[in-house]
Amino acid sequence: MNWPHAIILPVVLPLMTGALLLLAERRAERLVPAITMLSVLAQLAIAAALAVQAAQGPVQAYLLGNWQAPYGIALALDRLAALMLVLTALVALASLLYARNRDANRGAHFHALFQFQLMGLNGAFLTADLFNLFVFFEVLLIASYGLLLHGLGRARLRASIHYVVFNLAGSSLFLIAVALLYALTGTLNMADLAMRVPLLPAGDALLIRTAALLLLVVFCVKAALLPLYFWLPETYGSATAPVAALFAIMTKVGVYTIARVYTLVFGDGGGAAANVAWPWLPWLALGTLALGAIGALASTRLRGLVAYLVVASAGTLLLALGLGRAETVSAGLFYLVHSTLMAAALFLIVDRVAGLRGDTGDRLLPAPMTTSPALLGAAFFFCAAAAGGLPPLAGFLGKALLLDATIGSALAVPTWVVVLLAGLGTIVALSRAGSVLFWGSPAAAAEMAAEMGAGMAAGMAAGLADPATAAPTAARAAAHVPDAARSTPGQFAAIGLLVAAMAATAAWAGPLHAYTTAASRQLFEPAAYVEAVLGARPVPAAIDIRREMRERGGAKGDKR
Repeated sequence: MNWPHAIILPVVLPLMTGALLLLAERRAERLVPAITMLSVLAQLAIAAALAVQAAQGPVQAYLLGNWQAPYGIALALDRLAALMLVLTALVALASLLYARNRDANRGAHFHALFQFQLMGLNGAFLTADLFNLFVFFEVLLIASYGLLLHGLGRARLRASIHYVVFNLAGSSLFLIAVALLYALTGTLNMADLAMRVPLLPAGDALLIRTAALLLLVVFCVKAALLPLYFWLPETYGSATAPVAALFAIMTKVGVYTIARVYTLVFGDGGGAAANVAWPWLPWLALGTLALGAIGALASTRLRGLVAYLVVASAGTLLLALGLGRAETVSAGLFYLVHSTLMAAALFLIVDRVAGLRGDTGDRLLPAPMTTSPALLGAAFFFCAAAAGGLPPLAGFLGKALLLDATIGSALAVPTWVVVLLAGLGTIVALSRAGSVLFWGSPAAAAEMAAEMGAGMAAGMAAGLADPATAAPTAARAAAHVPDAARSTPGQFAAIGLLVAAMAATAAWAGPLHAYTTAASRQLFEPAAYVEAVLGARPVPAAIDIRREMRERGGAKGDKR
């Protein structure tokens, strides 16, 4: 696909689909799931085509309204943006497959909110303007508020209050930082900011550094960096499984914006604000990684454990960025793909396991399961190995690349110590969880056997007392399986898709690493981005309206 308007499709398609779904919910409700699925499949195909397109050439700019930057809104596509689009669409497809016929029906407007969330995510990855980044942040946040509350419940309501308040505070800081930047430079186009920030007078040095650090705080809220991460475990742990899986990509928006803004605007050529983020990020990232691992060890619920793994992965990614080298960023981008797929898959697996454990749910306590969990156990083991960074999976390769890239740097020793110890803590936490879930204890097995025996005795007695109600044992047992324990084909397909994608990242680690290396080099060459955005020219109009108006005016004058 080399169609010039393809860049806008990841934003326009979910926007139009979401609007259509709001109408279809009232008039053709049965078509809503199919419309959503077709839209997400189209977005995945478009994102893949854009990734191929980005890999073959330089940065591409798209001028909305045909106004030249920086006066109009501009979108920009490079390797990093394309990679994030593909990852978003893939996770969205798995989440939607899992939600069909069950979680999607637990409340109103799920499918429309899902599409608006995708619009906000895709727009944040493509925009070349800070104000429009704020707009897309708000779009995805507003949609996420509705998705978080989907299914109701006291825990979700409590988590949503914290989540909304925290993000509203972050949005306020974002507006303050954007207003300060505009007052200093007269522009919010990121390419134009890269040109103007170095030219600011020395008297504005404190103000520009303040604006840069305010933006860093805002992006760290989105990325869940220490000490701004405490909203994430409760929020992600309370959301329904497909929503939590989609939220796994949301923290990556913060990581992406830090990578974009602090290499393009506040990088080596940022004048008084040059490299303002790098002294802070590595140490905060190391603390985030350590606390994520400790939180996973201390978790008493499965969903909380996975949420802390998301925190730990955010720390790893921001550590790669904070080290400020193209090699570490390349390793971080490689790990980003793996960690997002891993977290999304674990949220779905954990939900299925909790559904099989009755009232025990996701608590880390021995409990009998209603059906055999062999496939879930295998999927959990695979994802646990991936999260712990065991070979030969991509988690091991990503961490190995990161550690290798730190050799010779000032932070090599603390990086190796924290990364390896955090990986060990993750392995211990997941090994404990797996043992409790799939092996249990002798007492739990005896209790399950007693319950099964009592149930069979009761069933036989009921069948003897009333032959009309007698049924085969297997059919009677299946009839008493709770609805939450019944798995749908879509749920198995969603988990299988993510597990297969994780296996593919390991099998094709070479091409993926080559792509992330090229994306990292492109990120550290801001001149190409600036030239592409500011050098883009409006497309000549197919119909020159002004000329036609002049000609028509002249013709009328001749008649007179």
